[in-house]
Amino acid sequence: MNEAQNIQEIKESTRIRKPILEIKDLRKSFGNNHVLNGFNLQLFEGENLVIMGKSGSGKSVMIKCLVGLMQADSGSIKVMGNDINTLNEHDLNELRTEIGFLFQGSALYDSMTVRENLEFPLRRHKHKFGIVKEKTPLVIEALESVGLVDAIDLMPAELSGGMQRRVALARTLILKPKIILYDEPTSGLDPITAKEIIELMRRIQREYKTSSLIITHDVDCARVVSERMVLLVDGINYAEGTFETLKNSNDEKVKAFFK
Repeated sequence: MNEAQNIQEIKESTRIRKPILEIKDLRKSFGNNHVLNGFNLQLFEGENLVIMGKSGSGKSVMIKCLVGLMQADSGSIKVMGNDINTLNEHDLNELRTEIGFLFQGSALYDSMTVRENLEFPLRRHKHKFGIVKEKTPLVIEALESVGLVDAIDLMPAELSGGMQRRVALARTLILKPKIILYDEPTSGLDPITAKEIIELMRRIQREYKTSSLIITHDVDCARVVSERMVLLVDGINYAEGTFETLKNSNDEKVKAFFK
């Protein structure tokens, strides 16, 4: 497939959807290290979009800029129509409740039970749901979505790596976010567990109608979950398309991702 056909394919797959996230000409440098050099991205409603890039390519920097944890040197980031750079701290915190984040290491609180880990965001973000007097039904609903209701009173140390990843996803889902950011969701997992997490991600998208931005080095994960892929090379969105389109590219920089 040539470049013109690829662009047309992308337009056809996204033409009836609205962008829920837009990044334009994002730039970020640390001294002479130019990490992002005009990165552009659109994530559409209900879409699973995979971003792949080598270590140090700027994926983590882009995510930190996206959620307002790091200030970009220039460029714009709009989430659900809101310009991140113009929001005050209160409005930014409210917007963050619409963005779920599945950390690479799960990031569960070791001293809290599964139940307490899931109750924590409900206590912290009262402005979204108000004061929730009875949290257990919401906790159970979130755990049911990842198949771990029986683990509700266990400690994180009693869970396998895959179970911890599921609990972390349940904690993300309890706030019912419109966007989920996945940071290497299958990293460190055995192939069988990784496959289970991948299938769970697909089911979550169907049931919750989320828009997902998935950062991964896992080619199998990208193949299964992605509707569209963006390759981050030299600080820009170097190539974009479906998995099959990019896999069959003759561009050496693109082919390197699929070897």
